[in-house]
Amino acid sequence: MSAQPKSKITPEEYLVLERQATCKSEYYDGEIFAMAGASRKHNLINIAISSALYVKFRGHSCDVYSNDMRVKIDAFGLYTYPDVVVVCDNPVFDDENKDTLLNPNVIIEVLSDSTEDYDRGTKFKMYRTLPSLTDYLLVSQNNYNVEHYGKQNAHQWYLTEYQTLSNIIKLSTISCELALSEIYEKVEMST
Repeated sequence: MSAQPKSKITPEEYLVLERQATCKSEYYDGEIFAMAGASRKHNLINIAISSALYVKFRGHSCDVYSNDMRVKIDAFGLYTYPDVVVVCDNPVFDDENKDTLLNPNVIIEVLSDSTEDYDRGTKFKMYRTLPSLTDYLLVSQNNYNVEHYGKQNAHQWYLTEYQTLSNIIKLSTISCELALSEIYEKVEMST
């Protein structure tokens, strides 16, 4: 006896379900993937980054969204929830609900053991197809380490790695700096 194949759903069906759901899910290639909860460190880092950026952008045209703003990657049909998203241009949304962003400038992912490989590999490959994306940050929750991928041109990205609390990440494309001491302010690392 063979198992019945899963039926795929359309992006439109996903959005209807997602907008009514009590828990967030991502969508890719006709399938819905439930999102797991995050650790204490993950939450502390996420809120620290979001708060620091929010304060820095007061009086500026940049908006900061923390893990509830869905981003759509058209080239792959992926709907995902990055940990932190910054958009400094006029935000462009998928529809009148204004809950699916199409033009992020900066995406920040706080790495989890279960998603680290995906965030570094397949997901970053998909993110790179967004013409608006200029910076991608991967933030470790296990040690003081931030990897900053900056876009040089349509096909080249450079990597700068930061590993001490005195380091300052320069996000020049959005005229912003972010200190590791801000990111890890309330996070204790085991030695």
